[in-house]
Amino acid sequence: MRWLALASMCIAGAELARPAAMAITRSAAIVQGGTIDWKNVEDETMRHFQALVRIDTTAKERPAAEYIKKVLDDNGIAAQLLSLEPDRPNVLARLKGNGTKRPLLIMGHTDTVSVDAAKWKFPPFSATRDGGWVYGRGTIDDKDNATAALMTMLMLKRGGVPLDRDVIYLAEAGEEGNSRVGIGYMIAQHFSEFEPEYCLAEGGSVNRQKGEVRYAEVQTSEKIPRGIELVAHGISGHGSIPLKSNAIVHLAAAVGRVGEWRPDVRLNETTGTYFRRLAAIAPPEQAKYYRDVLSPDPKISRPADDWLLEHEPRYSSMLRTSVSPNIMQGGYRSNVIPSEARATLDVRMLPDEDRNAFLDQVKKIVNDPAVDVRFAANASERPPAAAAKLDSEAFKALEAAVQKIYSAVTLPTMSTGATDMAQLRSRGVQCFGIGPATDFEDGPKGFGAHSDQERLLETELHRFVRFNWEIVNALARAR
Repeated sequence: MRWLALASMCIAGAELARPAAMAITRSAAIVQGGTIDWKNVEDETMRHFQALVRIDTTAKERPAAEYIKKVLDDNGIAAQLLSLEPDRPNVLARLKGNGTKRPLLIMGHTDTVSVDAAKWKFPPFSATRDGGWVYGRGTIDDKDNATAALMTMLMLKRGGVPLDRDVIYLAEAGEEGNSRVGIGYMIAQHFSEFEPEYCLAEGGSVNRQKGEVRYAEVQTSEKIPRGIELVAHGISGHGSIPLKSNAIVHLAAAVGRVGEWRPDVRLNETTGTYFRRLAAIAPPEQAKYYRDVLSPDPKISRPADDWLLEHEPRYSSMLRTSVSPNIMQGGYRSNVIPSEARATLDVRMLPDEDRNAFLDQVKKIVNDPAVDVRFAANASERPPAAAAKLDSEAFKALEAAVQKIYSAVTLPTMSTGATDMAQLRSRGVQCFGIGPATDFEDGPKGFGAHSDQERLLETELHRFVRFNWEIVNALARAR
């Protein structure tokens, strides 16, 4: 009963401390005679979702991993805890297929970023339900994916669904900045145990505006983080005597030049398809910019690119390798001219970018012998990899599921952020990022992944479970 104790420590009251046998008996009723009782699915989904959100996994994932393992084991799905570090295990479980096709991996991560509890409407690990929302760290990054994939495994098992391929569940650790203990470890030490053809994980979303779904984004590619440092050197001296060699002055000028620079637009299959499909559903005044930015004529594409940078900077970032100066460090007393100052650039490279050639470009932009330009020591562990194929059976299944569940168009997306699918893609796995519907208006209100607060509509959590179910059935059910 350890998982019950762990969950109940995270909440007031004892609502989760029910006998395990009772919970399993009730949850088993979600599949009867091959028919899914979606009301019972929703009840069980909410129990697991709240239990996971209530577990603080900002520093260690073991309590959440043990909870998930208990649920899987109790339902006859043997689960393993595999860990590089004792407090940070990954959960791996498998439903066997007939081997006609290679495995399908469904994945979510159990860790979350940290919180500033004072900025939350409700306690960040309370999983409070209020006004149709569930509030808590991890509700959309990434305990939604972890829960939806878990429910899919349970429904497949309880329904006795025959499978053409193994369906493998991975609840991974360390995605938020320490993939060494998560996907890095799993690929280095256990890849031969799952080695999938396809993977579904985080990285996508369904866009809602004013309560209506506009489109679904499925991540088929992602940019690669490569931090670059600018280090300015000068002569130290007394602050009362300004020097032309002042390292901070040189650094500020270099940062200014880099900040004004916009690398060239370079489209690929994913981004080209994204903007073409977006133009087809956008209002005419916006659609013009989405079409124009695809033009090979800079007289047409440049004004569109300028408009995107001003009004929709995320789209501007999707068009190129992006550079954002995010940290500046220099000096230690107001009356001392420092001999060194440093800036860190957040560089998100296109998957096929030549990293060394790009570094040379940055050096030319800086154009100052007093400023060293080099890759940061903690350069990303995520490797570059080819995009997933848009003509694959997996992407077609995703498009069909989006149409069935959300009645919307699917936009293949190159994510400007990073996920742990990069490591899988580098091994030849076709990976697709998915996510539940979230409100476009929530971001500016401060409710989002990594924001001061986080929340997910209950109805969209349940719709996301159905979405997962449709995709997995399409790809894995025996025909």
